[in-house]
Amino acid sequence: MANKIGRVPVREQDPQVRATNFEEVCYGYDTEEARLEASRCLNCKRPRCVEGCPVNVNIPGFIARLAEGDEAGAAAVIARDSSLPSVCGRVCPQESQCEGACVLGIKGEPVAIGKLERYAGDWAIAHTPEEAPAPPERNGHRVAIIGSGPAGLACASDLAKAGYEVKIFEALHEVGGVLVYGIPEFRLPKEGIVAREVEAVRRLGVEIETDVIVGHTMTIDDLLDREGYDAVFVGSGAGLPRFMGIEGENLNGVFSANEFLTRANLMHAYDEDYDTPIYTGRRVVVVGGGNVAMDAVRTARRLGAESVIVYRRSEAELPARVEEVHHAKQEGIEFRMLTNPVRVIDNGKGWVGGIECVSMELGEPDESGRRSPVAVEGSEHTIDCDVVIMALGTSPNPLIKSTTKGLETNRRGCIVADENGTTSRPGVFAGGDAVTGAATVILAMGAGRKAAAAIDSYIKSKS
Repeated sequence: MANKIGRVPVREQDPQVRATNFEEVCYGYDTEEARLEASRCLNCKRPRCVEGCPVNVNIPGFIARLAEGDEAGAAAVIARDSSLPSVCGRVCPQESQCEGACVLGIKGEPVAIGKLERYAGDWAIAHTPEEAPAPPERNGHRVAIIGSGPAGLACASDLAKAGYEVKIFEALHEVGGVLVYGIPEFRLPKEGIVAREVEAVRRLGVEIETDVIVGHTMTIDDLLDREGYDAVFVGSGAGLPRFMGIEGENLNGVFSANEFLTRANLMHAYDEDYDTPIYTGRRVVVVGGGNVAMDAVRTARRLGAESVIVYRRSEAELPARVEEVHHAKQEGIEFRMLTNPVRVIDNGKGWVGGIECVSMELGEPDESGRRSPVAVEGSEHTIDCDVVIMALGTSPNPLIKSTTKGLETNRRGCIVADENGTTSRPGVFAGGDAVTGAATVILAMGAGRKAAAAIDSYIKSKS
């Protein structure tokens, strides 16, 4: 019986070796491993995995094709619903989505859906014809996309396939959004994966202009009125970091995870050929428990610092992917659970000299359903460090909101949009982290595709 086969393990770099380099941790499946793992799928009549996927990829459909040795067919099935399988297969929280719903996981191990998606996506990249196909025939309408992250790329791709002339405006000097500046090389290779996904969008005829800050270089009104675009999609992400508001956060040696990871990823701090201005000191404390915190602490470890995670709840409440926590522990990261900073200590020279914390205990559940942490009286203690990285979440940059009249936002600064990306401003659509706040790649990608369909309907209704 197929379900009697144990989950096929994925090959990985040795933890002691990978903690000193930025090469990808997981090697992924080879052909034989992928087919064996695919054979474990029960092809359920009511596939709960599909219900667990935010974009409802036909998971049994693509896995069945992999089991038959039909990689091209598997890639085609995924492409109906997902624009970025090589990316999502690497960075999605499968344990709380598709794999978390797999019936095999009830009494054993679920099918490795993420690893199989990665395999199919990588196969498709490797077998892309060198000669680009002719772009789809244009329909005479133009759409501007703000941001080249997963939401913007997905929206641009679908619109270009539908015949629109599409141009992406990216604020930074490299294309890819959070895929290039936020997620480290050891989790998501930039040249082999992200650059190839971006190239696939370019091959559709999408134009991409970098170093354009919409809201400063130009406004949404300029794009609609002066430049003559029929619609605008805002996929500008959520890059404004949050801090705790505690004493000492303005000391030298305190960074947001956004800044730290951008320097490491976009400015190539991991590459010896680049003289990137980045400071890790001797011992780094990262405050937070999400995937960004894991990315920051594991990056600091690779840059030579002793690294510590400080999180105010217990390990059971860690929002980071189970795989990322597991990998961090393997790499020697120290975890200080039920610990909350109250002050960053000055070393007397304006630099970080340590961080004062209190121990916490869990009380009643809060609005998120997680138990609220409560400080333990008299539990103050100090953790020695010379760098503190705050990984406490992000919100959208207020620039677009402040320069676009009639665009409704909520109290967190996120653009208000319906499930199809329609905003309060006619002709302006939005999706991804700019709407939800920091979330997952697949949710952003799905929002971009829904918005593309809504934009198509909107423009056709005016024609």
